[in-house]
Amino acid sequence: MQVTEGHRATWQPTPDPLFVPGGAHNPTAEPLAAARGEGNVMALTFDDGPNPGATETLLDFLQETDIVATFCVVGENILAPHGIPLLRRIISEGHTVCNHGTSYADMGSWSHEQVEQDLKENLRIIREAAGEPKLPVPYFRAPNGSWGVTAEVAAALGIQPLGIGNVIYDWDGNDLSLPTLTEQLRAAIAPGAVVLAHDGGGDRTNTVAAVIAVITEKQAGGWRFTLPQGGLESPEAS
Repeated sequence: MQVTEGHRATWQPTPDPLFVPGGAHNPTAEPLAAARGEGNVMALTFDDGPNPGATETLLDFLQETDIVATFCVVGENILAPHGIPLLRRIISEGHTVCNHGTSYADMGSWSHEQVEQDLKENLRIIREAAGEPKLPVPYFRAPNGSWGVTAEVAAALGIQPLGIGNVIYDWDGNDLSLPTLTEQLRAAIAPGAVVLAHDGGGDRTNTVAAVIAVITEKQAGGWRFTLPQGGLESPEAS
């Protein structure tokens, strides 16, 4: 829906008195990709789950090391076998959920209304699966980093667009060997970085192994782990 403010037309969501916004504090339409805090802090983010095996192993590791992360979840994976228990575990163990759309579809060419429908549907899937109708889902990350109008729609729905940040190139078409992913994860880590790795969308065995090895090193070296900027008012870095 277009609303005119002065000489500028701005998009607003379809009026719905029952809709519960994502819960981000003062979301902006500009994707943010920096971690909260100063010094040697970073924000770990995982895309395309939940995924039996990979997500479980990551959650075990994060629980053992008392590290918080952000999981960018796909609706169809939540509804797949074992997806709902994994989502509930992500939430119960203190991690933050990010809306990553209902599927792997590229939304870059979609209309405002198409994006609104998909983001709202994935919010519904997440909240129903979690059993929490008002669960905060404060971030949205565009599939494939293809933004189009998605960031504008997300912000209007109370969701902070989450930028891609520093990637480790752990997707098809790249070298997915453990040594390569390990070195690329080390290279992606910098003070204030948001780091993107994948727990879903394929075999993530080497990604998970690289995360465990490198994050163990970094935590031993004094690095702290927090949430990305934007979204909810976050706790102190862990």
